[in-house]
Amino acid sequence: MEYLEKRIKTERLDMFYLEAGSSEKPPLFLIHGNVSSSQFFDETIEAFTNDYFVIAPDLRGFGQTERVEIDATRGLRDWSDDLKSLKEALQIDEKIHFVGWSVGGAVVMQYAIDYPKDVASLVLENPMSPYGFGGTGDEQGTPYSDSFVGSGGGTANPDFVKLLSEKSIADTEDNSPRNVMNQFYFKPPFRVEKEREDRFVKAMVDIEVGDGFYPGNVNTCEEWPGVAPGEKGINNAISPKYVNLSEFADVQDDIPVLWIRGDHDMIVSDQSFLDIAFLGKQGFVPGWPGDEFASPQPMVSQMRHVLDKYKHQGGFYEEYIINDCGHSPHIEKADQFNQKVREFFENVNSNYMYE
Repeated sequence: MEYLEKRIKTERLDMFYLEAGSSEKPPLFLIHGNVSSSQFFDETIEAFTNDYFVIAPDLRGFGQTERVEIDATRGLRDWSDDLKSLKEALQIDEKIHFVGWSVGGAVVMQYAIDYPKDVASLVLENPMSPYGFGGTGDEQGTPYSDSFVGSGGGTANPDFVKLLSEKSIADTEDNSPRNVMNQFYFKPPFRVEKEREDRFVKAMVDIEVGDGFYPGNVNTCEEWPGVAPGEKGINNAISPKYVNLSEFADVQDDIPVLWIRGDHDMIVSDQSFLDIAFLGKQGFVPGWPGDEFASPQPMVSQMRHVLDKYKHQGGFYEEYIINDCGHSPHIEKADQFNQKVREFFENVNSNYMYE
């Protein structure tokens, strides 16, 4: 692969990142999602190396970046501030194109809210809802209750967490990282070649497991399903208790957005198999109280709701759906993904005026 593995000390932490291309080219940051790392962008980096200065960091808590706990009460801002400090450490003055995948999509939206003048464009690839993951039941992101039940560290599959902590790379258990990747990150029967799959699984188990990391600490409550978000760690940081990106619609800096997603995503969906309310409705989690109290989170509809408002207020976005594809178009349908993203960037770079 045509990239370098690097580390840099920023004002906030020591970050590991992959780098390719000339620093004289427009900067492009590739931001990974939950339980993954920069390694998942291996071929994407290669595809854009000739025309961009490509940076793919490991976010705090993931991969090979320094282990510094995540303050979940800040929502996504630990990560967005880390990216700001990375930009400054790399002495990048130009506006940056961002590709954010899954949780990374929400992180780059947060960055655009916090630092809009740094952003040339956003590509949101199967992005997490702007209202976090779990605990809300309508397009406006209204929580089920004031305790934000159904979200946070306690909703993670305990077998998956255990196998991550053991750094399991086997495929003998249903909830092993390898099987979860092949079942949920990709639309079966798609699989990458064995060497690449092994590298991806290694990247998954490189995640730090614990209260301050993945999945985060847990608070119990009397309401179904008995858990509410804590104050530390990854899955708490993506709870709607701390995440609300609806103000992205008010960003006034004319940031073009490409929302690109696979049509068979089982993770970010209006019927997500990782949403405890949807699992409860399907009978997999006992005691589900019904749609009135815990309806499945309409994740895609929530994103469209915010982006439609952004468009209504003068912003531009395009929704592009890739057929027969799951949660990871940049891997599953790489040629189609790269072509669409490249065209989008070219239009932005040429000051194309979106209508």
